[in-house]
Amino acid sequence: MTRTLVLGGARSGKSALAERLARDSGKEVVYLATSRAGDGEMAERIAHHRARRPCDWRTVEEPTALAGTLRGLCAPGRIVLVDCLTLWLTNLMFSTHQDYPEVGPIDLAPLFHQERRALLDWLDAPGDGDVVFVSNEVGMGVVPYGAISRAFVDEAGRLHQDVAARCDRVLFVAAGLPLALKGAPC
Repeated sequence: MTRTLVLGGARSGKSALAERLARDSGKEVVYLATSRAGDGEMAERIAHHRARRPCDWRTVEEPTALAGTLRGLCAPGRIVLVDCLTLWLTNLMFSTHQDYPEVGPIDLAPLFHQERRALLDWLDAPGDGDVVFVSNEVGMGVVPYGAISRAFVDEAGRLHQDVAARCDRVLFVAAGLPLALKGAPC
């Protein structure tokens, strides 16, 4: 099993790269989408991603139960493209639909901790099939205003570190150009 993490900023080309990696693998591709269309702008983003995908790719939508879904999808001869970890993180952080205070500390939902641990446990276990994770690098700008925004950036950074440590290859994309941080270049 080969595990790849593709990181980059918004509109950096990270999803396009991950899609190319999946397509070029020659394996059956399953696209595991974590997003939800909460508004018109997000619905347009989802439509844009769908339009780019080949029609023979299977799409599975799962906003929170990532590890369990990966357990059921990964198989020899198949590659699963997960797009994206930061949307999954958002779904978990807001799974209780609670209002967060402007100042911390932030108490995240039990589901957040359970699903995050389940993903890391799944990554620690041997398995079949290849996986490409896509995620937004959000920690390279200014410290955000508001406790929940800071908590999101902190949790995304921690998640990226933990996932990257468990992946065979980590790529960073800027302006459509990949940089290998770990493992083989593209």
